[in-house]
Amino acid sequence: MKITFPHMGNVYLAAKALFDGLGIDYVIPPSNSKLSLEIGSLYSPEEICLPFKIMIGNYIQAIEQGADTIILTGSCGPCRFGEYCEMQMNLLKKLGHKLDFIVIDAPLDIGIKELFKRINKISLNSSKSKYEQIKVLFDSIKIMNLIDEIEAAAHYLAGYEKSKGQFKKILSCLRRDVLNSSSPKEMIRLLLDYKNKIKNITIDSNRNPIKIAIIGEIYTIIEPFSNLYIEDKLMDYGVSTKRRLTPSWWVKNTALIPTKLNSLDIKRGSKEYLSFGIGGHARECVGEAVLAYNEGFDGAIQIFPMGCMPEIVSKAILPKISKDKDFPIMSLVVDEMTGEAGYVTRIEAFIDLLERRRNNVLSRC
Repeated sequence: MKITFPHMGNVYLAAKALFDGLGIDYVIPPSNSKLSLEIGSLYSPEEICLPFKIMIGNYIQAIEQGADTIILTGSCGPCRFGEYCEMQMNLLKKLGHKLDFIVIDAPLDIGIKELFKRINKISLNSSKSKYEQIKVLFDSIKIMNLIDEIEAAAHYLAGYEKSKGQFKKILSCLRRDVLNSSSPKEMIRLLLDYKNKIKNITIDSNRNPIKIAIIGEIYTIIEPFSNLYIEDKLMDYGVSTKRRLTPSWWVKNTALIPTKLNSLDIKRGSKEYLSFGIGGHARECVGEAVLAYNEGFDGAIQIFPMGCMPEIVSKAILPKISKDKDFPIMSLVVDEMTGEAGYVTRIEAFIDLLERRRNNVLSRC
């Protein structure tokens, strides 16, 4: 068994830690690129959404390196992502590939016994004891939490940095060093070092940068290639950003779903405009927009793939929130045809709008 998985942000680093710790053979697909998207678009249905196409590209590139088993998170909600597994298995089978899919889904949807059965299938080829396997799993989750924590701090504090580009450089070095590490313990040590480095960067606390919340469909806001590296671009512009939906958030949220204690702040935020889940992360998108306003952010940017049904619903609700709260929200739709020049122009115009609004408020005071 040679395992692979689709890219989504920094998940590949936590996955590397897990498989290194278990001693399981695996393939990390090449980083997402135009080639990944071209391969995926070539074989995918034309009307399917962007994440599906990129994932197919990931799989085919990993298969070329010997992968025969694919791990994928699942969803049983009213969203096309819940059908990805079957659709992707059928597509790859028609292309002549013999693969095993291991779908990790919420225990509420598939049952706790079935979840453990699927997890055990991953560790069958590991020589580690059960105790060691559990420890490696918790180390991998810790690594995911640390990466998300460091990334969140860097994206927010980038608006306050005295020497432009320091936080962006640290994130780049972090990914390189962690990818080159050989064990979960070494990864954790490196991440703790980088966490301290982030704290030691000199910032100007007197600055008041533009603050933007990144909201929308979970894949396209987490995977930088799919959103044309918007968080990096905003760091270059000296903007502070916040993104609530992260891989570690997904793990915690999924674990708490049976208790109904998951994401209580988001649920409260969305209650007035969308009081129940409609699939995907539409409810989260709406709730995050309200929370961003409550937290004093200057605006929010919604990002979602063309044809994403839940996000189309949330996009229809966001103008009402924007009007009620006098809170600017811009929606960006991405697919394989998205041109970077027009995309960047819209982002720059939105930042300009937020700066003018702030200046107008200050001029009245």
